Amino acid sequence: MTDDMKLVVAGAAGRMGRELVRVIAATDGCAVLGGTEPAGSPHLGADIGTLAGVGALGIAVTDDPLPLFAAAHGALDFTAPAATVEHAALAAQARIALVVGTTGLSAADEAKLAAAARHAPIVRSGNMSLGVNLLAALTRQVAAALDADFDIEIVEMHHRHKVDAPSGTALMLGREAAAGRRADFDEVAQWARHGQTGPRRRGDIGFASLRGGSVVGDHSAVFAGEGERVVLSHFAADRAIFARGAVKAALWARGRDPGIYSMADVLGIS
Repeated sequence: MTDDMKLVVAGAAGRMGRELVRVIAATDGCAVLGGTEPAGSPHLGADIGTLAGVGALGIAVTDDPLPLFAAAHGALDFTAPAATVEHAALAAQARIALVVGTTGLSAADEAKLAAAARHAPIVRSGNMSLGVNLLAALTRQVAAALDADFDIEIVEMHHRHKVDAPSGTALMLGREAAAGRRADFDEVAQWARHGQTGPRRRGDIGFASLRGGSVVGDHSAVFAGEGERVVLSHFAADRAIFARGAVKAALWARGRDPGIYSMADVLGIS
């Protein structure tokens, strides 16, 4: 239909990119406009639908995002920080919605994303699934209800190919826990322990990152008190949950005012 939301998939040949193409193709109200890969990719020129396993769509993967962003209503980006910053600038120029699932952005990258959001609606989340965003809201509530006698540890596990740690979702949970405690996240975050570390500092939020196999994504917020523990967990078994959430976010963001939005905004979770 002519009023379908035309979407660009950045990193269309990657695991997440292919999943996004599959979900867009199966979702009413949106359509695949095009997909990008970096220069030198062996997938340049390939049909985006064939790559995703949904049959040929007559759309070739390109390394030039500019014309695609100019013709699209929105874009989805689960790539790498440098590419994401570039795509955010293009989305701002075209005044289109951008959904960002990229993790590992630096402070400088974050600033560029915020600058782009002055001209385009950007939905940003370390995890696009409904369940994880419910977990984040619960983590904040439990942290607010339990005082610092309960130690907070965030534990995550991902597949062996993940290149950043902790995961974006783990960072999101840690920030929610800190917000619930009204604590400065940067002051209480404890990233690693090795050797003679001494006793645990009261109020710290610890992180543990596990890597192995084909794990899609497991996350837990552990509240450990004297003689009891409260554990909130989410286990992802199918990468499609992230793609479905991302496409839902893109449809929600169409026509929104410029700004940075979260999945909590998309889902109406406070």
